Amino acid sequence: MKKFFTLDLEDARVMIEAAKAKSEEIGVLETICIVDSGGYPLALERMDGARLTGPQIAWNKAFTAAGHKRSTHLFNTPPNGPALPGNEAFGIQWSFDGKFAVFVGGFPVVVDGEVVGGVGLSGGNGEQDTAAGVAALDALQKKLAGDGHEVLVQADIKK
Repeated sequence: MKKFFTLDLEDARVMIEAAKAKSEEIGVLETICIVDSGGYPLALERMDGARLTGPQIAWNKAFTAAGHKRSTHLFNTPPNGPALPGNEAFGIQWSFDGKFAVFVGGFPVVVDGEVVGGVGLSGGNGEQDTAAGVAALDALQKKLAGDGHEVLVQADIKK
């Protein structure tokens, strides 16, 4: 039997608080969604004043990152992004009733080498969404470090 870490609500809340703190620091209103390994939300928060469309977009990004085990922006990164015109996954964004996100702001949560969930952000530009997403991953790493777990903390993740 293979054992692996599972995200829980406490982990999700720690990640959301870190993403919010980074968002406030850089002056952007974000919606943050943390999903489990199946792509279902554990926690979703829209900062006061953030866009009304943010919750669905953040969930889509987190869903895609968890389910496809890669940062969402890697789908459209030239020259070999698989969702770019002419490449093997062009059109994948229409999968799952349009829920598949292929732009910046979604990151898989990788603990001990396994994808255990995703974090999605909506509200800033790509650089801002990335900064808040990496802050969320870093907060989870700090929370779990004492238990001997290792979290992958970076923007470009492909498992």
